[in-house]
Amino acid sequence: MTTRTRTTSPQRTYRYLRMAISGSVVVVFTSILVTMPIVGLLPSLSHYYYTPARTMFVGALIAVAVCFFALSGRGTERALLDVAAVIVPLVAIVPTQISPDSVPGIDSGCAGGAASCVPVAYHPDVDDGIVTYLIVGVLIMLLALALALADEVDRSGTLLSVGIAAAIVLVVWLTWWLARDAFLRWAHLVAAVGFFAVIAAVAVVNALRPVPASAPHWLKGAYVAIAVALGVIVLGMPFYGSLHVGDLYGVFVGEVLALLLFAAFWVLQSLQYWRVDDPRIIAQV
Repeated sequence: MTTRTRTTSPQRTYRYLRMAISGSVVVVFTSILVTMPIVGLLPSLSHYYYTPARTMFVGALIAVAVCFFALSGRGTERALLDVAAVIVPLVAIVPTQISPDSVPGIDSGCAGGAASCVPVAYHPDVDDGIVTYLIVGVLIMLLALALALADEVDRSGTLLSVGIAAAIVLVVWLTWWLARDAFLRWAHLVAAVGFFAVIAAVAVVNALRPVPASAPHWLKGAYVAIAVALGVIVLGMPFYGSLHVGDLYGVFVGEVLALLLFAAFWVLQSLQYWRVDDPRIIAQV
């Protein structure tokens, strides 16, 4: 007779959160594959913001941010995931620059003869998204501070996360307000590189943390490999634009690999914490 282990509500909740994070990559890839027969192979995944894949692309990234806030746990990993949660909406809100004819049917409309830009037609979308991001960001920080006052045990961790988030939100507001052209030019790239750098750091934390005896013995090595691979991709990302073979660009390949590594990390996290009753990150680094 087989004995079935009963799962707890926290187990199921946090399993589903981790699975949803890795599943967001499936959503992004699926929406892009569905769109490819219409627009073809574009220079980067981010270019599909300007195609019918935009809704699912943006929605998946916002969902990841919410999951990060819910799953952040304690210690170093908590601060890193909270930072990622603040950064990743910017990847969705601010589109990448495009050059003329790089996206079928889209007129880049670059002023002053610039080689690439965010088309003027999309500026109101960016402004609406950034204003919403700033307002909601402030409200979340105020809520976090209120909760910190009621939780003496975890107060220092919350204050650290709020402090970092406040600094990021302040930089976003000032650059968007005072240097709009520079913000539109660099915000997407900086946010994307920063996001994957943070995820690489999270993988390093997990590599350094003792792996439970119940977890596979190869798990630590897998975290190290993911961290190194993401680091290589992140460092090379700014230089991939000039590399291409036909219609296949280096940025596209780099983004695909980075998302696959991101998904693999969260699949491993799901595996490691599958039977954990306490949703907190137990060991701290």
